[in-house]
Amino acid sequence: MFGRSTYPALLALWALAPAGCAVQSAPAAEPTAWVRASVPDGLDDIFLPKLTRTVAGEVPRGATLATLFDRHDLDDVAHPLIEAIREVFDPRRLQVGNPYHLVFGLDEGPLRQFEYHIDDEGYLRVAAAEDGFEAAVVPYRQARAERVLEADIDAENNSIVAALGAQDKGVMLAVALAEVLSGEIDFNNDLRRGDSFSMLYEEVYREERFEERAGEDLSFSRYGDVLATEFTNDGRRLQAFRFHVPGEPEAQYFDEQGRSMKRLFLRSPFRFEPRITSRFSYRRVHPILGGVRPHLGVDYGAPTGTPVIAVATGTVVSAGRSGGSGNMVRLRHTNGYETYYLHLSRFARGLRRGARVFQGQEIGYVGSTGLSTGPHLDYRMRKNGTFVNPLIEHRNLPPGDPVPEVHLAAFHALRNEALARLGSPVRPRPVDSDAAQ
Repeated sequence: MFGRSTYPALLALWALAPAGCAVQSAPAAEPTAWVRASVPDGLDDIFLPKLTRTVAGEVPRGATLATLFDRHDLDDVAHPLIEAIREVFDPRRLQVGNPYHLVFGLDEGPLRQFEYHIDDEGYLRVAAAEDGFEAAVVPYRQARAERVLEADIDAENNSIVAALGAQDKGVMLAVALAEVLSGEIDFNNDLRRGDSFSMLYEEVYREERFEERAGEDLSFSRYGDVLATEFTNDGRRLQAFRFHVPGEPEAQYFDEQGRSMKRLFLRSPFRFEPRITSRFSYRRVHPILGGVRPHLGVDYGAPTGTPVIAVATGTVVSAGRSGGSGNMVRLRHTNGYETYYLHLSRFARGLRRGARVFQGQEIGYVGSTGLSTGPHLDYRMRKNGTFVNPLIEHRNLPPGDPVPEVHLAAFHALRNEALARLGSPVRPRPVDSDAAQ
Protein backbone atom coordinates (compact mmCIF):
# COMPACT_ATOMS: atom_id res chain seq x y z
CA MET A 1 0.00 0.00 0.00
CA PHE A 2 1.33 3.44 -0.92
CA GLY A 3 1.33 6.18 1.69
CA ARG A 4 -0.38 9.54 1.12
CA SER A 5 2.99 11.28 0.94
CA THR A 6 4.19 9.09 -1.93
CA TYR A 7 1.18 9.59 -4.18
CA PRO A 8 2.07 13.11 -5.50
CA ALA A 9 5.44 11.68 -6.54
CA LEU A 10 3.68 8.96 -8.53
CA LEU A 11 1.67 11.62 -10.36
CA ALA A 12 4.86 13.50 -11.18
CA LEU A 13 6.46 10.35 -12.62
CA TRP A 14 3.32 9.74 -14.71
CA ALA A 15 3.54 13.20 -16.22
CA LEU A 16 7.25 12.76 -17.08
CA ALA A 17 6.87 9.27 -18.61
CA PRO A 18 7.77 8.90 -22.34
CA ALA A 19 4.76 9.40 -24.55
CA GLY A 20 5.22 6.07 -26.36
CA CYS A 21 4.70 4.05 -23.19
CA ALA A 22 0.95 4.66 -23.21
CA VAL A 23 0.05 3.77 -26.82
CA GLN A 24 -3.44 2.32 -27.00
CA SER A 25 -4.15 -0.30 -29.68
CA ALA A 26 -7.92 -0.52 -29.17
CA PRO A 27 -9.78 0.86 -32.24
CA ALA A 28 -11.81 3.54 -30.53
CA ALA A 29 -14.04 5.39 -32.99
CA GLU A 30 -13.71 8.57 -30.91
CA PRO A 31 -10.81 9.37 -28.57
CA THR A 32 -11.51 9.32 -24.86
CA ALA A 33 -9.79 12.33 -23.36
CA TRP A 34 -9.49 11.03 -19.80
CA VAL A 35 -8.71 7.72 -18.10
CA ARG A 36 -9.51 6.72 -14.55
CA ALA A 37 -6.49 6.07 -12.33
CA SER A 38 -6.39 3.42 -9.62
CA VAL A 39 -5.53 5.10 -6.33
CA PRO A 40 -4.78 3.93 -2.79
CA ASP A 41 -7.62 3.38 -0.32
CA GLY A 42 -8.97 6.52 1.24
CA LEU A 43 -8.13 8.86 -1.65
CA ASP A 44 -10.60 10.28 -4.12
CA ASP A 45 -10.52 9.03 -7.73
CA ILE A 46 -8.28 11.11 -9.96
CA PHE A 47 -8.72 11.37 -13.74
CA LEU A 48 -5.55 11.65 -15.82
CA PRO A 49 -5.33 12.74 -19.46
CA LYS A 50 -4.71 10.04 -22.09
CA LEU A 51 -1.48 10.47 -23.98
CA THR A 52 -2.80 9.24 -27.35
CA ARG A 53 -5.87 9.23 -29.55
CA THR A 54 -6.78 6.48 -32.00
CA VAL A 55 -8.43 6.89 -35.39
CA ALA A 56 -9.99 3.77 -36.93
CA GLY A 57 -11.12 3.26 -40.50
CA GLU A 58 -11.39 0.93 -43.49
CA VAL A 59 -9.52 1.18 -46.77
CA PRO A 60 -11.85 2.92 -49.27
CA ARG A 61 -12.24 1.88 -52.87
CA GLY A 62 -9.42 3.05 -55.13
CA ALA A 63 -7.16 4.01 -52.25
CA THR A 64 -3.39 3.68 -52.12
CA LEU A 65 -1.21 4.12 -49.07
CA ALA A 66 -0.38 7.64 -50.29
CA THR A 67 -4.03 8.67 -50.67
CA LEU A 68 -4.92 6.95 -47.40
CA PHE A 69 -2.33 8.94 -45.46
CA ASP A 70 -3.37 12.11 -47.30
CA ARG A 71 -6.91 11.64 -45.95
CA HIS A 72 -5.44 11.93 -42.46
CA ASP A 73 -3.19 14.93 -43.19
CA LEU A 74 0.02 12.94 -43.03
CA ASP A 75 1.70 14.52 -46.04
CA ASP A 76 4.80 15.45 -44.05
CA VAL A 77 5.55 11.83 -43.02
CA ALA A 78 3.88 9.88 -45.86
CA HIS A 79 7.09 9.25 -47.82
CA PRO A 80 9.25 7.83 -44.98
CA LEU A 81 6.20 5.93 -43.72
CA ILE A 82 5.61 4.24 -47.08
CA GLU A 83 9.31 3.52 -47.55
CA ALA A 84 9.43 1.76 -44.19
CA ILE A 85 6.32 -0.25 -45.11
CA ARG A 86 7.75 -1.19 -48.50
CA GLU A 87 10.57 -3.11 -46.81
CA VAL A 88 8.14 -5.64 -45.28
CA PHE A 89 4.88 -5.31 -47.23
CA ASP A 90 3.99 -4.64 -50.88
CA PRO A 91 1.79 -1.49 -50.89
CA ARG A 92 0.01 -2.83 -53.97
CA ARG A 93 -1.55 -5.51 -51.77
CA LEU A 94 -3.70 -2.93 -49.98
CA GLN A 95 -7.24 -4.36 -49.95
CA VAL A 96 -10.52 -2.44 -50.06
CA GLY A 97 -12.47 -2.81 -46.83
CA ASN A 98 -9.57 -3.95 -44.66
CA PRO A 99 -9.48 -2.09 -41.32
CA TYR A 100 -6.63 0.05 -40.03
CA HIS A 101 -5.67 2.17 -37.00
CA LEU A 102 -3.72 5.39 -36.70
CA VAL A 103 -2.46 6.34 -33.24
CA PHE A 104 -1.57 10.01 -32.63
CA GLY A 105 -0.43 12.09 -29.71
CA LEU A 106 -3.13 14.33 -28.26
CA ASP A 107 -3.77 17.85 -29.57
CA GLU A 108 -2.84 16.96 -33.17
CA GLY A 109 0.34 15.31 -31.98
CA PRO A 110 2.65 13.31 -34.25
CA LEU A 111 1.82 9.86 -35.63
CA ARG A 112 2.88 7.23 -33.12
CA GLN A 113 1.70 4.04 -34.82
CA PHE A 114 -0.08 2.64 -37.88
CA GLU A 115 -1.66 -0.80 -37.97
CA TYR A 116 -3.34 -2.47 -40.96
CA HIS A 117 -5.08 -5.85 -41.18
CA ILE A 118 -3.45 -7.84 -44.01
CA ASP A 119 -5.26 -11.17 -43.76
CA ASP A 120 -6.20 -13.85 -41.25
CA GLU A 121 -2.55 -14.65 -40.67
CA GLY A 122 -1.12 -11.28 -39.71
CA TYR A 123 -1.22 -7.49 -39.66
CA LEU A 124 1.15 -4.65 -40.53
CA ARG A 125 2.49 -2.55 -37.66
CA VAL A 126 4.51 0.64 -38.16
CA ALA A 127 5.82 2.50 -35.11
CA ALA A 128 7.59 5.85 -34.82
CA ALA A 129 11.29 5.58 -34.06
CA GLU A 130 14.05 8.08 -33.37
CA ASP A 131 15.19 8.13 -37.01
CA GLY A 132 11.84 7.61 -38.78
CA PHE A 133 9.58 4.56 -38.71
CA GLU A 134 10.03 0.85 -38.11
CA ALA A 135 7.67 -1.60 -39.86
CA ALA A 136 6.96 -5.27 -39.30
CA VAL A 137 4.38 -7.86 -40.32
CA VAL A 138 3.14 -9.32 -37.04
CA PRO A 139 1.43 -12.74 -36.94
CA TYR A 140 -1.86 -12.91 -35.07
CA ARG A 141 -2.02 -15.09 -32.00
CA GLN A 142 -3.98 -18.11 -33.20
CA ALA A 143 -5.33 -21.40 -31.96
CA ARG A 144 -6.93 -24.32 -33.78
CA ALA A 145 -9.70 -26.47 -32.37
CA GLU A 146 -10.97 -29.75 -33.81
CA ARG A 147 -14.73 -30.12 -34.12
CA VAL A 148 -17.04 -32.99 -35.08
CA LEU A 149 -20.51 -32.59 -36.55
CA GLU A 150 -23.19 -34.74 -38.14
CA ALA A 151 -25.89 -33.63 -40.56
CA ASP A 152 -28.64 -35.08 -42.74
CA ILE A 153 -30.01 -34.24 -46.17
CA ASP A 154 -33.79 -34.02 -46.00
CA ALA A 155 -36.75 -32.15 -47.48
CA GLU A 156 -35.97 -28.98 -45.52
CA ASN A 157 -32.19 -29.13 -45.83
CA ASN A 158 -31.67 -30.44 -49.36
CA SER A 159 -28.04 -29.34 -49.79
CA ILE A 160 -24.91 -29.43 -47.68
CA VAL A 161 -25.06 -25.63 -47.43
CA ALA A 162 -28.57 -25.84 -45.94
CA ALA A 163 -27.69 -28.82 -43.73
CA LEU A 164 -24.68 -27.03 -42.26
CA GLY A 165 -26.55 -23.72 -42.08
CA ALA A 166 -29.14 -25.41 -39.85
CA GLN A 167 -26.27 -25.91 -37.38
CA ASP A 168 -25.09 -22.30 -37.75
CA LYS A 169 -22.09 -23.27 -39.86
CA GLY A 170 -20.98 -21.00 -42.68
CA VAL A 171 -21.03 -21.70 -46.41
CA MET A 172 -17.21 -21.90 -46.56
CA LEU A 173 -17.31 -25.10 -44.52
CA ALA A 174 -19.69 -26.56 -47.12
CA VAL A 175 -17.29 -25.45 -49.86
CA ALA A 176 -14.39 -27.17 -48.09
CA LEU A 177 -16.37 -30.42 -47.77
CA ALA A 178 -17.45 -30.25 -51.42
CA GLU A 179 -13.84 -29.82 -52.53
CA VAL A 180 -12.81 -32.97 -50.65
CA LEU A 181 -15.49 -35.12 -52.30
CA SER A 182 -15.80 -33.31 -55.64
CA GLY A 183 -14.24 -36.26 -57.45
CA GLU A 184 -16.96 -38.63 -56.22
CA ILE A 185 -20.18 -36.63 -55.73
CA ASP A 186 -21.94 -34.14 -57.95
CA PHE A 187 -23.42 -31.97 -55.20
CA ASN A 188 -25.80 -30.37 -57.68
CA ASN A 189 -27.41 -33.57 -58.92
CA ASP A 190 -26.39 -36.58 -56.80
CA LEU A 191 -27.78 -35.69 -53.35
CA ARG A 192 -30.82 -37.65 -52.14
CA ARG A 193 -33.14 -37.35 -49.15
CA GLY A 194 -31.83 -39.65 -46.48
CA ASP A 195 -28.18 -38.93 -47.27
CA SER A 196 -26.07 -38.12 -44.23
CA PHE A 197 -22.55 -37.10 -43.40
CA SER A 198 -20.19 -36.52 -40.53
CA MET A 199 -16.97 -34.56 -40.58
CA LEU A 200 -13.95 -33.84 -38.44
CA TYR A 201 -12.70 -30.34 -39.16
CA GLU A 202 -10.77 -27.42 -37.70
CA GLU A 203 -11.92 -24.01 -36.52
CA VAL A 204 -9.29 -21.29 -36.34
CA TYR A 205 -9.45 -18.67 -33.59
CA ARG A 206 -7.32 -15.55 -33.43
CA GLU A 207 -6.87 -12.34 -31.51
CA GLU A 208 -8.89 -9.27 -32.49
CA ARG A 209 -7.18 -5.92 -32.96
CA PHE A 210 -9.58 -4.10 -35.24
CA GLU A 211 -12.98 -4.95 -33.75
CA GLU A 212 -14.99 -3.71 -30.78
CA ARG A 213 -13.96 -6.81 -28.84
CA ALA A 214 -10.25 -6.10 -29.36
CA GLY A 215 -8.14 -7.22 -26.44
CA GLU A 216 -10.54 -9.97 -25.40
CA ASP A 217 -9.96 -13.70 -25.74
CA LEU A 218 -9.36 -15.30 -29.13
CA SER A 219 -12.47 -15.29 -31.33
CA PHE A 220 -13.56 -17.38 -34.30
CA SER A 221 -11.78 -16.35 -37.48
CA ARG A 222 -12.35 -19.02 -40.14
CA TYR A 223 -12.64 -22.71 -40.86
CA GLY A 224 -9.43 -24.68 -41.15
CA ASP A 225 -8.90 -28.01 -42.86
CA VAL A 226 -11.40 -30.84 -43.17
CA LEU A 227 -9.47 -33.65 -41.48
CA ALA A 228 -11.85 -36.52 -42.24
CA THR A 229 -15.37 -37.14 -43.46
CA GLU A 230 -17.81 -39.97 -43.96
CA PHE A 231 -20.62 -39.35 -46.47
CA THR A 232 -23.49 -41.70 -47.23
CA ASN A 233 -24.88 -40.84 -50.65
CA ASP A 234 -27.79 -42.85 -52.08
CA GLY A 235 -26.69 -45.86 -50.04
CA ARG A 236 -23.03 -45.52 -51.02
CA ARG A 237 -20.58 -44.86 -48.17
CA LEU A 238 -17.60 -42.64 -48.92
CA GLN A 239 -14.75 -41.85 -46.58
CA ALA A 240 -11.91 -39.38 -47.00
CA PHE A 241 -8.92 -38.58 -44.79
CA ARG A 242 -6.41 -35.76 -44.96
CA PHE A 243 -2.85 -37.14 -44.93
CA HIS A 244 0.50 -35.53 -45.70
CA VAL A 245 2.74 -37.97 -47.52
CA PRO A 246 6.35 -37.21 -46.46
CA GLY A 247 8.20 -35.46 -49.26
CA GLU A 248 5.05 -34.12 -50.94
CA PRO A 249 4.50 -30.32 -50.99
CA GLU A 250 1.07 -30.47 -49.33
CA ALA A 251 -1.45 -32.80 -47.71
CA GLN A 252 -3.93 -34.73 -49.86
CA TYR A 253 -7.13 -36.71 -49.33
CA PHE A 254 -7.31 -40.48 -49.55
CA ASP A 255 -10.09 -43.03 -49.09
CA GLU A 256 -10.01 -45.66 -46.35
CA GLN A 257 -7.70 -47.89 -48.42
CA GLY A 258 -5.22 -45.07 -49.05
CA ARG A 259 -6.33 -44.44 -52.64
CA SER A 260 -6.30 -40.84 -53.80
CA MET A 261 -9.59 -38.92 -53.78
CA LYS A 262 -8.10 -36.58 -56.34
CA ARG A 263 -8.80 -37.12 -60.02
CA LEU A 264 -6.82 -35.95 -63.02
CA PHE A 265 -9.69 -33.47 -63.57
CA LEU A 266 -12.04 -31.84 -61.07
CA ARG A 267 -15.74 -32.48 -61.59
CA SER A 268 -16.43 -28.84 -62.37
CA PRO A 269 -14.53 -25.56 -62.87
CA PHE A 270 -15.89 -24.11 -59.61
CA ARG A 271 -14.92 -24.55 -56.00
CA PHE A 272 -18.56 -25.34 -55.31
CA GLU A 273 -20.64 -26.83 -58.09
CA PRO A 274 -23.49 -24.52 -59.16
CA ARG A 275 -26.58 -25.49 -61.10
CA ILE A 276 -26.29 -26.89 -64.60
CA THR A 277 -28.42 -24.84 -67.01
CA SER A 278 -27.59 -26.66 -70.24
CA ARG A 279 -25.93 -30.00 -70.92
CA PHE A 280 -23.74 -31.42 -73.64
CA SER A 281 -25.82 -32.11 -76.73
CA TYR A 282 -25.52 -32.43 -80.52
CA ARG A 283 -29.06 -31.09 -80.97
CA ARG A 284 -29.96 -28.02 -78.92
CA VAL A 285 -32.04 -25.01 -79.90
CA HIS A 286 -29.65 -22.04 -79.74
CA PRO A 287 -31.14 -19.37 -77.41
CA ILE A 288 -29.90 -16.46 -79.58
CA LEU A 289 -29.25 -17.69 -83.12
CA GLY A 290 -32.19 -20.09 -83.16
CA GLY A 291 -32.25 -23.40 -84.96
CA VAL A 292 -30.91 -26.73 -83.79
CA ARG A 293 -27.15 -26.63 -83.22
CA PRO A 294 -24.63 -28.73 -81.28
CA HIS A 295 -23.80 -27.56 -77.77
CA LEU A 296 -20.43 -29.17 -77.10
CA GLY A 297 -20.12 -28.17 -73.46
CA VAL A 298 -21.89 -27.80 -70.14
CA ASP A 299 -23.40 -24.47 -69.06
CA TYR A 300 -23.22 -23.56 -65.38
CA GLY A 301 -25.40 -20.72 -64.10
CA ALA A 302 -23.53 -18.48 -61.67
CA PRO A 303 -23.44 -14.78 -60.73
CA THR A 304 -21.10 -12.45 -62.58
CA GLY A 305 -17.69 -12.42 -60.92
CA THR A 306 -17.85 -16.00 -59.56
CA PRO A 307 -14.27 -17.38 -59.67
CA VAL A 308 -13.60 -20.01 -62.35
CA ILE A 309 -10.80 -22.49 -61.65
CA ALA A 310 -8.67 -24.77 -63.82
CA VAL A 311 -9.99 -28.32 -63.60
CA ALA A 312 -6.49 -29.72 -64.11
CA THR A 313 -2.89 -28.61 -64.25
CA GLY A 314 -1.94 -27.40 -67.72
CA THR A 315 -0.64 -24.66 -70.00
CA VAL A 316 -2.54 -21.63 -71.30
CA VAL A 317 -3.06 -21.96 -75.06
CA SER A 318 -4.99 -18.70 -75.30
CA ALA A 319 -6.73 -16.15 -73.10
CA GLY A 320 -8.62 -13.44 -74.95
CA ARG A 321 -11.66 -12.45 -76.97
CA SER A 322 -12.99 -15.22 -79.23
CA GLY A 323 -16.03 -14.14 -81.25
CA GLY A 324 -19.33 -15.52 -79.96
CA SER A 325 -17.47 -17.30 -77.14
CA GLY A 326 -16.65 -13.91 -75.63
CA ASN A 327 -13.71 -13.84 -73.25
CA MET A 328 -12.35 -17.37 -73.37
CA VAL A 329 -9.52 -19.33 -71.77
CA ARG A 330 -8.17 -22.47 -73.43
CA LEU A 331 -5.89 -24.83 -71.50
CA ARG A 332 -3.83 -27.80 -72.70
CA HIS A 333 -3.40 -30.75 -70.34
CA THR A 334 -1.69 -34.16 -70.46
CA ASN A 335 -2.98 -37.22 -72.34
CA GLY A 336 -4.41 -35.19 -75.22
CA TYR A 337 -6.96 -33.20 -73.17
CA GLU A 338 -7.87 -29.52 -73.58
CA THR A 339 -10.44 -27.49 -71.67
CA TYR A 340 -12.29 -24.32 -72.67
CA TYR A 341 -13.91 -21.67 -70.44
CA LEU A 342 -16.28 -19.31 -72.33
CA HIS A 343 -18.16 -16.02 -71.73
CA LEU A 344 -15.88 -14.82 -68.90
CA SER A 345 -16.27 -11.29 -67.60
CA ARG A 346 -12.49 -10.97 -67.12
CA PHE A 347 -9.34 -13.02 -66.73
CA ALA A 348 -7.30 -13.73 -63.62
CA ARG A 349 -4.26 -11.53 -63.12
CA GLY A 350 -1.11 -12.80 -64.81
CA LEU A 351 -2.92 -15.22 -67.12
CA ARG A 352 -1.20 -15.21 -70.51
CA ARG A 353 -0.33 -17.54 -73.35
CA GLY A 354 2.25 -20.13 -72.33
CA ALA A 355 1.69 -19.64 -68.59
CA ARG A 356 1.56 -22.72 -66.37
CA VAL A 357 -1.59 -23.10 -64.26
CA PHE A 358 -2.33 -25.63 -61.56
CA GLN A 359 -5.45 -27.57 -60.68
CA GLY A 360 -7.77 -25.37 -58.64
CA GLN A 361 -6.05 -22.10 -59.65
CA GLU A 362 -8.33 -19.16 -60.55
CA ILE A 363 -8.18 -18.41 -64.27
CA GLY A 364 -11.14 -16.05 -64.75
CA TYR A 365 -14.55 -14.93 -63.58
CA VAL A 366 -18.08 -15.70 -64.73
CA GLY A 367 -19.60 -13.19 -67.15
CA SER A 368 -21.89 -12.85 -70.14
CA THR A 369 -19.57 -11.80 -72.96
CA GLY A 370 -20.10 -12.95 -76.55
CA LEU A 371 -23.36 -14.66 -77.57
CA SER A 372 -24.90 -15.04 -74.14
CA THR A 373 -28.32 -14.40 -72.63
CA GLY A 374 -27.03 -13.99 -69.08
CA PRO A 375 -24.11 -14.66 -66.73
CA HIS A 376 -22.93 -18.26 -66.97
CA LEU A 377 -19.91 -20.39 -67.82
CA ASP A 378 -19.80 -22.61 -70.90
CA TYR A 379 -17.24 -25.28 -69.97
CA ARG A 380 -15.92 -27.61 -72.66
CA MET A 381 -13.49 -30.51 -72.86
CA ARG A 382 -11.70 -31.86 -75.91
CA LYS A 383 -9.80 -35.16 -76.13
CA ASN A 384 -7.44 -35.82 -79.01
CA GLY A 385 -9.15 -33.13 -81.10
CA THR A 386 -12.76 -34.21 -80.43
CA PHE A 387 -15.13 -32.52 -77.98
CA VAL A 388 -16.43 -34.90 -75.31
CA ASN A 389 -19.05 -34.64 -72.58
CA PRO A 390 -17.12 -33.45 -69.47
CA LEU A 391 -19.63 -35.02 -67.07
CA ILE A 392 -19.21 -38.47 -68.59
CA GLU A 393 -15.49 -38.24 -69.36
CA HIS A 394 -14.72 -37.39 -65.74
CA ARG A 395 -15.90 -40.85 -64.64
CA ASN A 396 -13.33 -42.53 -66.85
CA LEU A 397 -10.34 -40.52 -65.67
CA PRO A 398 -7.77 -42.23 -63.43
CA PRO A 399 -7.23 -41.15 -59.80
CA GLY A 400 -4.03 -39.72 -58.43
CA ASP A 401 -1.26 -41.71 -56.78
CA PRO A 402 -2.17 -43.72 -53.63
CA VAL A 403 -0.38 -43.53 -50.30
CA PRO A 404 3.03 -45.18 -50.83
CA GLU A 405 3.26 -48.59 -49.18
CA VAL A 406 6.07 -47.43 -46.91
CA HIS A 407 3.69 -44.86 -45.35
CA LEU A 408 0.54 -47.01 -45.16
CA ALA A 409 1.00 -47.87 -41.48
CA ALA A 410 1.09 -44.17 -40.55
CA PHE A 411 -1.94 -43.51 -42.75
CA HIS A 412 -3.92 -46.37 -41.18
CA ALA A 413 -3.17 -45.05 -37.70
CA LEU A 414 -4.41 -41.58 -38.70
CA ARG A 415 -7.49 -43.10 -40.36
CA ASN A 416 -8.40 -45.20 -37.31
CA GLU A 417 -8.04 -42.26 -34.95
CA ALA A 418 -10.21 -40.07 -37.20
CA LEU A 419 -12.91 -42.74 -37.48
CA ALA A 420 -12.95 -43.06 -33.69
CA ARG A 421 -13.51 -39.30 -33.44
CA LEU A 422 -16.33 -39.57 -35.98
CA GLY A 423 -17.91 -42.43 -34.03
CA SER A 424 -17.61 -44.75 -37.02
CA PRO A 425 -16.26 -48.31 -36.78
CA VAL A 426 -13.06 -49.16 -38.62
CA ARG A 427 -14.45 -51.23 -41.46
CA PRO A 428 -12.63 -50.51 -44.72
CA ARG A 429 -14.44 -51.90 -47.73
CA PRO A 430 -12.64 -54.62 -49.72
CA VAL A 431 -10.08 -53.38 -52.18
CA ASP A 432 -11.37 -53.23 -55.73
CA SER A 433 -8.57 -54.86 -57.70
CA ASP A 434 -9.41 -52.97 -60.90
CA ALA A 435 -9.41 -49.62 -59.12
CA ALA A 436 -6.19 -50.49 -57.31
CA GLN A 437 -4.48 -51.17 -60.58
